[in-house]
Amino acid sequence: MSGDSQRAPAPNADPEPLALRARPRPVTRFNRKVLIGIAALVCVVVFAATLIALEPVRFGRQGQDEELINTERKAKAEGLDALPRSYSEIKPPELGPPLQGDIGPPVVRMERELGVDQGFRPDAEADAERAERLRLARQAQQAREATVFFQIAARREPALAAASVASTPGVPNNSASPVPAPTAGGDQTVGASGQGHKSAFLNARSSDDVFNPHRLELSVSPDQVLAGTVIAASLVTGINSDLPGFVIAQVTENVFDTVTGRRLLIPQGTKLIGKYDSVVSFGQRRALVVWNRMILPDGSSIVVDNLPATDAGGYAGLEDEVEFHTWQLIKGAVLSTLLGVGSEVGASNRGSSTDALSAARESVQQNAARIGQQLTERNLDIQPTITIRAGFPLRVIVHKDLILREYKM
Repeated sequence: MSGDSQRAPAPNADPEPLALRARPRPVTRFNRKVLIGIAALVCVVVFAATLIALEPVRFGRQGQDEELINTERKAKAEGLDALPRSYSEIKPPELGPPLQGDIGPPVVRMERELGVDQGFRPDAEADAERAERLRLARQAQQAREATVFFQIAARREPALAAASVASTPGVPNNSASPVPAPTAGGDQTVGASGQGHKSAFLNARSSDDVFNPHRLELSVSPDQVLAGTVIAASLVTGINSDLPGFVIAQVTENVFDTVTGRRLLIPQGTKLIGKYDSVVSFGQRRALVVWNRMILPDGSSIVVDNLPATDAGGYAGLEDEVEFHTWQLIKGAVLSTLLGVGSEVGASNRGSSTDALSAARESVQQNAARIGQQLTERNLDIQPTITIRAGFPLRVIVHKDLILREYKM
């Protein structure tokens, strides 16, 4: 019993003063320099592998590059060896009998055509006589080929020709008075509404006439579309009168000969090539269109002499949409009015200011009035815009006989 009493357990210690005796596991850290070096090495390896992979494949033995093009040794053409090496080796061509000067053959040929004796001797007198005979023969040929009426002045030639034709008995006067051709930009000062320009545009002749417009009145072919025939068509391309340009239409109905009405001359689908007048006067609502060429479906074509286009009712010109730019005119008028009012207000306060201010106000007043006047004039000069939409129906009036051929389907 005494022994058990000696082994009595020790009393429990207070937990506050207890301390952990176990050491924590140390943390392993990598060196930054080592990591940077490894990353750089990996990048170099990847870059080298990429270069090796992108290198083209070479077949054959390594280290021996085959020469594809030799720039030092050039092969000559077979025909070059047969050519002469210098001008001294060129043989002169064999010439015919000697003639005087370089114009000998043309002179001899002309003398043969004019019937002049070709015998001559190489001396000055013979050359002078030969030149005189050639001049007289040329004048005689020009006199034989000349017309009855001769030209006195270059500028009076159209008037003299018209007067001579009118004074000749038995000859119908079909010549129209000369009308100046319209310019590219158009002159809007001709008349109040530009009718003179429109007449000149309508009467302007085409430069590529196929047939002479002054023909006998007798029928020369059964395949004729006589004057007065109306051709139905419709626009393929639209028209906007802001700029000059060309227009294309297509024939919508077959056109037969005028005499019998049985021979097909202009089939359906024929293309019409023309132009329109871009000069539009104030208040104008119709666009002036003329046709200069016809292209048939088989590829054949004919140049026509400004066939006018009309609407379905036969009225000259085409009318669809018109823009008079009214809002632009109103804005210009309002701005001009404001500038004028401002200048007048500045002028009314002129007496209560110094000389410098008066001069400045007067200058501003004059400039404002001039600017307002120019704006008003420019807005009034804006011509209306006529727009004809594609597909618009129209009629083409034939005013001169057309000589065609029967179209085979």
